[in-house]
Amino acid sequence: MASLSALKSWARGIKRDVVALWIAARDPRVPWYAKAAAGAVAAYALSPIDLIPDFIPIIGYLDDVVIVPIGILLAVRLVPPELMEEFRQEAIRRESRPKSLFAAAFIAAIWIGMAAFLIWLFWPTGTAATPT
Repeated sequence: MASLSALKSWARGIKRDVVALWIAARDPRVPWYAKAAAGAVAAYALSPIDLIPDFIPIIGYLDDVVIVPIGILLAVRLVPPELMEEFRQEAIRRESRPKSLFAAAFIAAIWIGMAAFLIWLFWPTGTAATPT
């Protein structure tokens, strides 16, 4: 039972840190490289669309369970600690979780681009050899 409580606490911390990184990406006191990392991680985590859809067995949840937490850890380390603590407190005070529609559009564009590439790659060209 204690492990379930610890897991819930960890998940709440992840959600809080995603919102804190979203705030950090918009703060002028944060260095540009930390803003870039924080913005990318927050945008992906807050996007309603996953790059790897969850219905794909095993790897569908890989981004949610492994990639996003690692990205959060990296971005949190890049933000100065005193600012990160301030952003975490602000994230706790916020009542609603932001959504990243830009990230959703970007991920949708990647999927559309991949589909277009595959269609182009496998579309018959009509240059088949004719028998003589």
